[in-house]
Amino acid sequence: MGSASRGRVGASHEGSGRIAASRLPGDSRRTPGQADRSVTVPTEHREVEYKLRVPSEFLLPDLQADGLIGSSAAQEPFDMAAVYHDTASLSLIRWGATLRRRTGGSDEGWHLKLPVAGASSASRDEIRLPLAAGTVGAVPAALVDIISPLIRGERLLPQATVRTLRAPQVLHDRNGVPLIELVDDEVVVLDASDNVVTQFREIELELVDHLRPHAEAHLDAIVARLVQAGAHVQSLSKAASALGERAAAPSDVPLLDWPREYAPASDALRAVISTHVRHFILSDVAVRRGLPDSVHQMRVAARRLRCALKNFAPLLDEEWASGLAGELAWVARELGAIRDTEVLLERLDRHADRLGPADGALAKAVIDHRLRQRLASARSGALGALRSDRHEWLLDDLVAAAASPTSSERADAPCVDVLPPIIDHAWHALESAMSALRVDGPDEEWHEARIKAKRTRYAVEAVAPTFGKRSWRFAEALAELTEALGEHQDSSVAQGLLRELAAGDLVDGSTAFALGRLHGFEAEQAAVARRQIIIGWPEVIRRARRSGLVRHAGR
Repeated sequence: MGSASRGRVGASHEGSGRIAASRLPGDSRRTPGQADRSVTVPTEHREVEYKLRVPSEFLLPDLQADGLIGSSAAQEPFDMAAVYHDTASLSLIRWGATLRRRTGGSDEGWHLKLPVAGASSASRDEIRLPLAAGTVGAVPAALVDIISPLIRGERLLPQATVRTLRAPQVLHDRNGVPLIELVDDEVVVLDASDNVVTQFREIELELVDHLRPHAEAHLDAIVARLVQAGAHVQSLSKAASALGERAAAPSDVPLLDWPREYAPASDALRAVISTHVRHFILSDVAVRRGLPDSVHQMRVAARRLRCALKNFAPLLDEEWASGLAGELAWVARELGAIRDTEVLLERLDRHADRLGPADGALAKAVIDHRLRQRLASARSGALGALRSDRHEWLLDDLVAAAASPTSSERADAPCVDVLPPIIDHAWHALESAMSALRVDGPDEEWHEARIKAKRTRYAVEAVAPTFGKRSWRFAEALAELTEALGEHQDSSVAQGLLRELAAGDLVDGSTAFALGRLHGFEAEQAAVARRQIIIGWPEVIRRARRSGLVRHAGR
């Protein structure tokens, strides 16, 4: 890695206001200000809610008379006090996350709220632990683990207190089914010194069941009625109101606009690296939560970053780029054991169903036994890697790379001058690999073509926002090619495992026969993939020619 990374190896963060990553769950040590980790496992809840600011004299409209609800049931008002925790730089709130310890109400406890990828701003995932999990200032270790990629070792401290008098009611449909919880809050915000910062009245509307058909449309209609009555949809949370203007600052890795053709290539570098660093960090959080597809997404982000560093090497400092790419390769290997095993297990179980009940059951029994053991070991190893000092230093380096890549003088030249030659170089490496393929050739040659195709695809996708529609069409063709090559690779790996299992000492004749049938099916799938790849290659060449990014495609 670059000199900054090398200088930190083995360095202590004590006294620096930072928490070493090794002090996350999975380690027996505790960090001051962090609660005991032997507490209840967090529970998760998906909330879809709107917040609306209203004047103190605001009167709720009669939603029943408006035909928007069937009835409402008011509940007793109660008091709440929430202490919001964040880093000194407000890392969490700037990433769109909030962490509080709230007393009062039926759901009192620790609440971590995180944005939902691909969902509207009204959707958040709330992760909860009981009050006993930690006192004020002692954040539960399970929550620290989840958000550690966002705070990167900074200490979590109480930053503000929000005191609320809440008047709740439940809105029902015409059949008496609970639809929405509406709360009318009188809010007082205090800073870390207990000085009153602001006070306001706020209405919150949250779906009781966000999975119910048409629930969000119903919620939107009620929000629209309240806005008509004088309410204002509020983008700022209570936490943001409590933490002031700094809470509105960008995250450590902000989204950047893509540059135009004649902008410096360094602008494109920053946009590409920032995009994938954000993806990597947010996927890291998802992996720690155990969310579906999160390992795959984090691995993809690492791979795209590595490809960017290799593809754009002429624009970067060689030592810096090589060091960072090496660390990304390390984390990708750690994650790869999980992802590859997940893909193989799902694939072989699905294909075993084609063998019929008897042979399918025999094949699945031995496949599942082997791969589930491998998966458990891989998960343990990967989570250990993510909780290491090495990974925390990688996160620091990635954030620094997103802010200011160590580039060469050539990066000051316009995109239109320096980016197409980079694409051309990747393309001709792919062309060379594809021209060497034979339908009956070894798997290794097809795997090498897949690596070249991915690298070219990622390079084209990185510059497509700058060069436009024809570049995107070229990228789409490359995506289809890499998918087909990926199908071939998965089949090849599956065949290797099946041969290994069938040769095992503990496998009887019936099971070996079932595994042999499955091996035959996988071989057929590989042959089909090879034919599709060869048939589809001319279209990729055509798109390459039309893109304007490469010279002499299809020589």
